[in-house]
Formats: sequence, C-alpha cells, structure tokens
Amino acid sequence: MKHKFFAFTAMCLLLLNIVSTSFADTKINKIKRQTSQLVALLPESDAVMTFDTKRFMSEALPQILSGNQPMLATILSKVEEMKSKTGIDLRQFEQIAFGVSAVKIKDNEYDFEPVGLARGQINAAALIAVAKVAAKGKYREEKIGGKNVYIFAVKEIAEQNKPQIADAKKADMFDKIIGKLSREVAITAMDSNTLAFGTLSRVRQTVEAKTRVGADLTNLLYKKQTSVMNMAAKVPGGMSAFLPLDNDELGKNIDAIQYVYGGMDVSGANTSVQLTARTRQNLQAQGLLETLQGLQMVVPALLGGSRGADKQVYARMIENAKFTRNLNEVSLNLDVPQDDINVLIGEKK
Repeated sequence: MKHKFFAFTAMCLLLLNIVSTSFADTKINKIKRQTSQLVALLPESDAVMTFDTKRFMSEALPQILSGNQPMLATILSKVEEMKSKTGIDLRQFEQIAFGVSAVKIKDNEYDFEPVGLARGQINAAALIAVAKVAAKGKYREEKIGGKNVYIFAVKEIAEQNKPQIADAKKADMFDKIIGKLSREVAITAMDSNTLAFGTLSRVRQTVEAKTRVGADLTNLLYKKQTSVMNMAAKVPGGMSAFLPLDNDELGKNIDAIQYVYGGMDVSGANTSVQLTARTRQNLQAQGLLETLQGLQMVVPALLGGSRGADKQVYARMIENAKFTRNLNEVSLNLDVPQDDINVLIGEKK
C-alpha cells in the first residue's frame, strides 16, 4: 500500500508541478504564521508535513545539489520551461502543507489518503485552468460546499503526457509507475492564491471543514520554526501496524512509539535532520535509546571498511548521529556535511 501512496503522491506533484519548485528567505514569524494558516485548513490527519518552498528553491536545493550542477540545471530549466509555456512561475509558491490519514483495510494493512494545500503569489484559478487544458477533457466537475472541485483521471493524463525517454530502462520504469496508478486527483481553489489537491474524499473533507488537525500534532510541528520541512505523525496503535517487527527487545521498543516528529534544514555547509520518537513510557524510551546506541557502535565498523565511498559516508552519518533522551522521548540530531552529500548525489565522473 505504501507504494500506491508514493506513486499517487508523485502523480499529484506531476499534475500540479509544484513540490519540486519554489523558495527564498522569510522572517520566522511570517513563516510560522503562513504554514500555521495552511495547517489550520487541513482536515483531521494522522500525519502533517509543512514545507517552506521559497527557502527550498532559493537556498536548500542549490546547496544540496551544488555537487551536481547538471541535475540542478535540469530542474531549474523545467521551472523556466513551464513559466514560458503557461505564464505560471512555480517559484511563486511559498508554503505547502500536507495532511495524511491512514485508513485501515485489514490487520496490519493500511491505505493512505493525502491532501495538500499550496499557497503563494499565484492565481489558483489560472493553475486549475492549465491543468484542465493539459487533461484534454479527462476530468469531471463536482460542486462541494460552494466550490468547484475538478477530478482528474490520473493514469490517462500520465499516459498522454508521458515524456519521450531515450534510455530504455528509465522508460520502462516510468511505464511501471504509470501502470500502478489507478486513483483520481481532485483539485479546487480554496481562495485566490491557495490550491487544495489530493484524493476526492480528503479534498471534500478540507472544503467542508468539519474536522481539523488535532492539537497533539500541531503542538509538535514547529520545534524548529525556521526548518525547510517540518513533520509530525501519530501512531497510537503502535508501529507494528505499519512495520514488520520481531517480538524481541528492539521490536517491542519500536512498537512503543506513539508519535514521531522533526524536520530538515540547511545551515552553512550542512544539511541537518532532527527526529524525535515519543513512547508510551519512560522505560521504553530508555530501551530504545540503548538499542540505537548499541547499533551505532557496531554498524559503522561494518560499513567503514568498505571501499565504496557511499558506504563510508553512511558509516560516518551513523557514527556522527547524536541520540538523546528526555523522559519518554528519544531524539536524533544529524548534521551531514555538503562534501558527504556530494558523494551520495553528486555528478558521476
């Protein structure tokens, strides 16, 4: 099911062409106010993610891809191409917020229903008009809560807009992704500069505004207000509902996790990741911490002896990770130098 979710989310982003674009500096209070406004519009969710898209495009993306200039140039050229063809500058998006609900299908099997809200110096109606043109009639319209909601046939749109790919392996991979697509994407304008997009049921919930994201998640979202990305998720039934866990000490400690929250940011020449897991009891958090610290002692030695530069980077990442505990919370803080990122995603010589 997670593959369906990732494929569906990727198609949402392909249809709107928004998540891989946009970013520039804003003040802390403005950032938090803008993202908080979007989160406040989301329906009840099991996980929430917010993106400062202006900072990502102007700061994070150029830094992370500084070791792979061809890839960076390709991304930026696509942004320019869409601007020249449609008149829409995707870099004008400023904030994006996602709300995801987990729907139980059967024991230990869940489907995921996403909805996204994108806001910026854009004309929401114009973007929808562009999507309708690109769909070539492969959509229908519904009236929900006084708003026009457009539902697009994802698989058919992907087929008719499939790029020409010379590399046979890449072309085959793209065909396989399309083959897994079966859902529809719903889009509507929440106001003049805010788009809602996702599954029809989640967009309906957003428009009808009968529920909101719980305070248990919103209170965890902004532990570091200036991060490029923040997230918070709840797993009240335990992690075993989503992960195959052994009935050993590690499995029991992981299954005790009730909430996960954190973020990603760029600072200086480093990309930093912060992640915190909250367990039911303090003792479970202590057990989780000790297990992670034990793995931290063993794994780098196994990877560090490898000749592969990427394996050596992974070993350094694990070795440099900082684990701490505060009552029933275990936190990970990791700073990854740009030189190591260049090894992982840099241009191949």
